[in-house]
Amino acid sequence: MKTLEQIKKYTSIAIDGRDVNRLADFIPENMLKDFGLELKEELKGKHKPEELTKENILIHLKNDVAFAFEKALNKRGISSSCMFAVVKMWNWILEEGLENWNEDEYAQYGLPLFKATAVKYGFENPIGENKGNEDSYGDEEEN
Repeated sequence: MKTLEQIKKYTSIAIDGRDVNRLADFIPENMLKDFGLELKEELKGKHKPEELTKENILIHLKNDVAFAFEKALNKRGISSSCMFAVVKMWNWILEEGLENWNEDEYAQYGLPLFKATAVKYGFENPIGENKGNEDSYGDEEEN
């Protein structure tokens, strides 16, 4: 698993910075600027980061994968894209086999990555035996 020093090299791929904002839960206040983040004035001096452990990352990843599936299955393009970035980031940090997922392999709102992650860690997998790249998960063509 990557250390905070290694994670500093991460560059956000989410259009709204959602990936790095989730990562902020693990970053000590004095390091937030290293990640391009800044606390709101009323939160300064109150930020208590979670310990960067596999167990804590998996708690966040489980919630994020569930949310990602929800967005993808409801064909919410922008939210799915942002959650693809979040799940990809957590996998990159964990370094357990899914860290090099190609950004271009986004088929069907990111479902193949969400499924691979869910299966790897034993999370709920609402698409069952499907791979996630099936046409039925894509945009419906207008007649």
